[in-house]
Parts: sequence; structure tokens; C-alpha cells
Amino acid sequence: MAKLLESFGITRNGFLPEGNPLEMLPDSYYEPWEAIAQNLPDFIQHGIREAVTRLPLLSTERLCSDEEWRRAYVVLAYLSHAYIWAGEKPEEILPPQISVPFLRVSKHLELPPVLTYAAADLWNFSCVGVDFTKLESLRTLCSFTGTETESWFVLISVAIEATAGGIITQILNALHHTHRKPMNYRVVTDAVEDLGHCIHSISELLDRMYERCDPMVFYHQVRPFLAGGKNMEAAGLPRGIFFDEGCGVGKWRQLRGGSNGQSSLIQLLDIALGIDHGTDAELAGARRSFHDEVRDYMPGPHRRFLSYANSLGSLRDIALLPCMTVEQHRLRCAYSVATKELGILRNKHLQIVAKYIILPSKRLWTEPRKGLASASVFSENNELTGTGGTSLLPFLKMARDKTTLASHLG
Repeated sequence: MAKLLESFGITRNGFLPEGNPLEMLPDSYYEPWEAIAQNLPDFIQHGIREAVTRLPLLSTERLCSDEEWRRAYVVLAYLSHAYIWAGEKPEEILPPQISVPFLRVSKHLELPPVLTYAAADLWNFSCVGVDFTKLESLRTLCSFTGTETESWFVLISVAIEATAGGIITQILNALHHTHRKPMNYRVVTDAVEDLGHCIHSISELLDRMYERCDPMVFYHQVRPFLAGGKNMEAAGLPRGIFFDEGCGVGKWRQLRGGSNGQSSLIQLLDIALGIDHGTDAELAGARRSFHDEVRDYMPGPHRRFLSYANSLGSLRDIALLPCMTVEQHRLRCAYSVATKELGILRNKHLQIVAKYIILPSKRLWTEPRKGLASASVFSENNELTGTGGTSLLPFLKMARDKTTLASHLG
């Protein structure tokens, strides 16, 4: 099992790395990138666009280890979004100094050239010690604002990913057991019960968002930088972002911005519990579902792991079998509890969206914006669009409702 998980880039910390991500690229050749990335809030306030255009066009050939490629991806993602959004209006053309290496690094890591969840969360932290679940021991590496609000927002996700690290092995083991004849009900049920406890622990961590993350600071200062170029016409990016590779070569790209919806962990929970969030049109094959589409924004190995886990079926299939024995009854109860816990988690997510996005969008921001463009746009129905390019509340409510419905086995 360990070798299987390792082949998908999964560690004892789940989808997080085994150890701390690199705090800086060791080769001094990349010092020009690091000089800006490590002082990004100051550059944003005093001329990030000028600083980026003065950068040399650096090669990616001196990047060696996986850790170095990941650090380069984080740095270039933060530089690109700072360049795009740190102005009265968003900048729609990304210069070659960023676009050329960013495209190469992204291709190497099988990720799109945009600030993904992997860049902002999975590979953008450091920990004192080896326990990534301890929030107070974590700190962010790259930051747009340098605020505690931005750091806390990121680190909550890091702690959540680490807290669920151990459950991944149990989920995979349980899914494998469902194909054995006879099936070991104890192994499967124990895993489902532990899954319920794990989701409850995640919910408790999510509750800690309110401790050090200020809603107004998050909405007006942090959130604009997370947006991509997809569905951002009203924000001033009708064609998305043009990646200028020099000499008139380039391509317009409409990519989703960073979003917790790009977490492989959350999709794994849905896969394990057999919760399908597709709309009728999506289920009929008329178009890709949002959940399928955002897998393109996950690291390649993690994306392949979700496909593998999905091929094993779900724990719901077993829970739906007629309750003929005590063991079957216990499994069904455990499944119902775990699914209800996931519904509670999604409810808390909706509450956070209301507190950190919906309410602040209706309040006047009195602090000077200092040239920061706004990525907060509304759809035709006057609904806020998320940084990932979707209408926020309808999507989240649908996910919550389908999860709640799945907990009732009948």
C-alpha cells in the first residue's frame, strides 16, 4: 500500500509533501525571482510591474529536484498574480520574464500556469517540527499582503490536509476490501468510522478560521489576488491572460484562480462516500462537471490517484446492501454518520463564504486600496463569482444538499 500511495505522490501527510517545502531556491541563479517573492508585499505597494519587467529571462534547466520545481512554481504563480492584479486595472498581458519559465515549470509539474491550490497551500508553508497539523507551528512562505489574515487562511487548509493524511491509507484499504470475497466487514466499517471522526476533526479546524482571519481584510486585500482569468470579463479580463513568450509569440488563456475546490482531499471524500455532484446535463455527458474540470488544477500524480480511487467504486455501494447482519447494520450506521459529518463540513463552508465574501461585498471598505484591482464580480443574477470562476452560493448549496441527501440511505 505504501508503494502504491508513493507512486501517486501521497505521503504520511496526505497530499502535502513528506517534509517542509523549500523556503527558497538554493541556486543563486534564481535570486532575481526570490528577491521579489520574499518581499512581495513591499513590491506590490511600490511597483511590482516595474520590478517584473526588469527581471532577466531565466532558464528552468538549473532546477533539479521535485522540491525545486515546486518552489519555482509557487514563486512564479505569486509573481504572476501580483503582476496581474496589483494595479488600478488588471494587467492582461504577462511578460516573457514570467510567462516563459512559468509555462515550462507548469508543464513539468502537470499543472496549469496559474495560482492553484497546490501553489498557495500544498507547497507554500513551513513548519517548526514535523507535525503539520499544529497551526501555531506553521507559517506561510509567499504572501501577497504579509497579513495574518492571509497566512491564517492558507494555514488552515495546510492543517486540514495534514489532519486527514492518515485516513487516505484507510480509505484505499477499505475500497480494496470491498472487492474481496468474503468481504471483511470489520476492516471496512472501522475505516468508515475513522473517516467520520476525521471529517469531524476537519470541521473543528475550519471553525478556527474565525480566530485570526479578518473578513474585511480577506475580501478586500487578499481575495483579489487569488483570481484567475476565467469568467473575469466584468473585472477587466474579457479574454483572460495573454502569455507573451516574446517575438509576437503567445496565447490567450482563461484559467481558474486558486480555490479550495481544487483540493484532492475533498474530492477523495466524495469518491469514498459515493457522492456525485454532477448536474443532470453533466451526468448525461453533455459537458464536464466542475469537479472533473478542477482536477486539471491538481498535481498530475494526485489527479491520477483520484481516477484510481474512483475505479474502485465507493463505500456507499456496500452501505446500500440489505441489512441482514449486525455487521451490515454497523457499516450502514457508520456510513450515515460519516456522510452527515461531511454535510456539516459543507454547511460550515457555506457559513464561511457568507461571513468572508457575501457580507463584506456589501460593506464599504474605508481603507485605501492603493491601486489594487478588484476581482470581485457578479453574474447576471447578481451572484458573486468565486476566484475559481463559478457562482459561489448555488454551487456550494448544491454540493451540501447532495451530501445531506446521500446520508439518508432509506
